[in-house]
Amino acid sequence: MFSFLKPPPPKERLPEEQVDSHYRRLREQVFLGTFVGYAAYYLLRKNFSLAMPSLIEEGYTKAQLGYPLAAVAVAYGLSKFVMGNLSDRSNARIFLTLGLLLSAAVNLVFGFWHWATSSIMIMVGFMFVNGWVQGMGWPPCGRSMVHWFSISERGTRMSIWNVAHNVGGGLIGPLAILGLMIFNDDWHSTFYFPAMVAILIAGLVFFLMRDTPQSCGLPPIEVYKNEYPRDYSQAHEQELTASEIFFKYVFTNKYLWCIAIANAFVYLVRYGVIDWAPTYLMETKEYSFNKASWAYFAYEYAGIPGTLLCGVVSDRIFKGRRAPTCVIFMTLVTIATLVYWLNPPGNLWLDVTALIAIGFLIYGPVMLIGVHALDLVPKKAAGTAAGLTGMFGYFIGTVFANIGLGKLADSHGWDMYFVIIIASCLLAIFFVALTWNSGSAKHHAPHDQADT
Repeated sequence: MFSFLKPPPPKERLPEEQVDSHYRRLREQVFLGTFVGYAAYYLLRKNFSLAMPSLIEEGYTKAQLGYPLAAVAVAYGLSKFVMGNLSDRSNARIFLTLGLLLSAAVNLVFGFWHWATSSIMIMVGFMFVNGWVQGMGWPPCGRSMVHWFSISERGTRMSIWNVAHNVGGGLIGPLAILGLMIFNDDWHSTFYFPAMVAILIAGLVFFLMRDTPQSCGLPPIEVYKNEYPRDYSQAHEQELTASEIFFKYVFTNKYLWCIAIANAFVYLVRYGVIDWAPTYLMETKEYSFNKASWAYFAYEYAGIPGTLLCGVVSDRIFKGRRAPTCVIFMTLVTIATLVYWLNPPGNLWLDVTALIAIGFLIYGPVMLIGVHALDLVPKKAAGTAAGLTGMFGYFIGTVFANIGLGKLADSHGWDMYFVIIIASCLLAIFFVALTWNSGSAKHHAPHDQADT
């Protein structure tokens, strides 16, 4: 592994009277760094969808444009797993910042060099590279969450953090409109303008982020909160090898496989709806580009209160069990999707309401599956566990959402597209339900409590 990525060594423990004040300040600082940083990743990942109507005007078909979208999903899914394992053994501060800068560089090339959008194969290549470096975003955030926040607060905290998806994903709509205004209607600004913004944000992220509490002279979060997961021991504070992470804690975990499969269907719904929303609304509901962009914005930002509600429900009502909340939310997603599909053209506000409802509901299960993955393994394996669920979500769910649904929309129309979306909702509910009783916290110190 590159030496500059290695986690910093533990610092000498701060005096006891300084621990609480430093912990409180650094927890919020790290949380803000992960939030802002991950939101910026979305400025560089979701912009291609808003460029698609312009690319279709240049002669590309929906099926063709599904391939660059799928390239991002394939690369991101694989990278999230590979980089998840690497991030478990890396400095979260450097890892998160570096990935954001690399993604910005790819988008600058994509925007300023017009040959980058001159053929499907070139776009596939660039989008694959972008997807790979995008895979450096979630794992260091997950690593930070399990090191700085305990299990009983993690659902609520991560529901707040997960809003970064919506902030970044939603801002790309208004940001694209602003870019067109600034750069004289050059649709390539959809790529290079967000990249400029992301570079500025990367500097802020590096300033805010820290790696582990121990690297700042603080005790582990379990000691600070006096709250321990099942089977916690001092060994949980030791760095693990790649083989230990894979074969001891990840590949042998049956619940982790269930939520990974469920995640594939959740992501098919999530990206199947949002990636094709501008095209679907402009083709079948006669929306303008601006109206479609604001509908995109509404979908993303509706996820904010929905995600927060989802996290609180899983922590306070179901006491750390994530599956019941996921099942409830995905059932409601199914109903909202039916309304979005069956509403005839001309009912603008019903379209928007249904899309807002889907956005409100879908991001909760997206977030909780990630939290569930973190809960099921020791914290030194958190990035890999989340990477496995992410790989299924992106490699299977999002790839089909991009290529498969694009082809279905071209060959069989939008009705078949929605049949697949509804079926995916039902399958997600089934596989999540298999983990119904998994997940809980232990609130007293174990006999071999780790204090270093």
